[in-house]
Amino acid sequence: MYDVIVIGAGPAGATAALETSYGGLKTLLIDEQLEAGGQVWRARSKSIINAPKNNYSIAGDDLRSRVGAGLVNILFGVRVWQIEKANDHWTLGIQGCEEKQVKAKKLVIATGAQERVIPVPGWTLPGVFGLAGATALFKEHMIIPGRRTIVAGNGPLLFYVASEVLRLGGQVSAVVSLNSRKDWLGVLPGMLRNPSLIIQGLSWMFSLYKNRVPIYWQHAVKSIAGKSSVEGANICAVDKNWSLISQGEQYIKGESVCYGQGLMPAIEATRLAGADHHFDEKLGGWVPTLDKYGRTSVSGLYACGDNAGILGADAAPHRGGLTANAIFEDTGMSNRVDINQKAYDASIKFGLAATKLSIPRAGYESFISAETEVCRCEGISRAEIDYEIKNGSLSPDAIKSGTRCGMGPCGGRFCNESVSILTEYLTGKNRKEIGITSARPPLRPVCMDSVSNELNYNDLPIPGVSPL
Repeated sequence: MYDVIVIGAGPAGATAALETSYGGLKTLLIDEQLEAGGQVWRARSKSIINAPKNNYSIAGDDLRSRVGAGLVNILFGVRVWQIEKANDHWTLGIQGCEEKQVKAKKLVIATGAQERVIPVPGWTLPGVFGLAGATALFKEHMIIPGRRTIVAGNGPLLFYVASEVLRLGGQVSAVVSLNSRKDWLGVLPGMLRNPSLIIQGLSWMFSLYKNRVPIYWQHAVKSIAGKSSVEGANICAVDKNWSLISQGEQYIKGESVCYGQGLMPAIEATRLAGADHHFDEKLGGWVPTLDKYGRTSVSGLYACGDNAGILGADAAPHRGGLTANAIFEDTGMSNRVDINQKAYDASIKFGLAATKLSIPRAGYESFISAETEVCRCEGISRAEIDYEIKNGSLSPDAIKSGTRCGMGPCGGRFCNESVSILTEYLTGKNRKEIGITSARPPLRPVCMDSVSNELNYNDLPIPGVSPL
């Protein structure tokens, strides 16, 4: 049995694992990826032998070097599908390695963030990428989504994606930003707490200006066009609530669309582990209820990183260090990780400012036409969900039961947010009143051999010879 298991090897989880290991605790670090780093500090593919360095790639390489030094036990390329607590220890069901279960006295969940993507007509066409998904292509493989790309959505990621497409040799047909210039001015004071990231952002904007990329402020993609793949997108202006304004609709050509509306905490694991959660739009949505060190409502369970609230990669190592301190204290150890409080406070202010740009507004409902698939796994349209809500299904669980929305392989990670938006619109209830779906295993699709033992034919009951 381990003293500590950490799920998630991004900057928060890996820091927590390293620090508890340095403190003498037997620690296991688990991640679905083959290397540490998470999304922002993602490792380059081994096939790329020469690539320019930046602050994040350098930080990621340093993290991977420390994780690979051998002090931390690692299981990479492994998925956690079940979490249970019994007799004061945690048991995790896993797949992707010889072991089927691992156990620990303390559990840290550092599963990061997931994308918010509001469905529009055509969003399931080949050639449509999430903004965060596109960054994974850039960071790991240095691949662009298409020759000509339309970049649409909100928040800082919009301009990073557009500038990377240009840097890697592609063309950007347009940047379509839900945010207005006024939105950006409103968050500037918080962002100024991190001058280096401001300079980085300005370099992205300069790249767009130099390449004469049109930026459509306070606009949205109304629909994505194409027969067998993306051919272009129809865009239009939005009002201050981000409701579509049909007048002045424009068509923009492109072979790919990078599209998304910010990030949300990935809370499936903390919910399955039984932690209390609450809704906080400033932190990206539903988050586990924590103290400042990352302790949850469940003894021996901790959370750190963006799954504990969207604050970004710069805040993540500090959050991992604080969680390590909580574990030391709860274990009766005197070890402590030094936290640069000034740098941490600055990263929090920057993270909150960036997240503010993507706080959902009431107009998202107008993006989703009646025929648009909300649940792409099960092929459930908005019309079917509206019908279910109007006939009395007022909770995510009831809608899921009545329509199968959220029962596919993604487990509702893509559609639950849209279902909540539609429920808000049709009922007038807020997110706290609507609630979230019940957590149940498996966290991810699981192979049968992960949940069954090897068949022993000697254990099969063989009936006796039937009488003639």
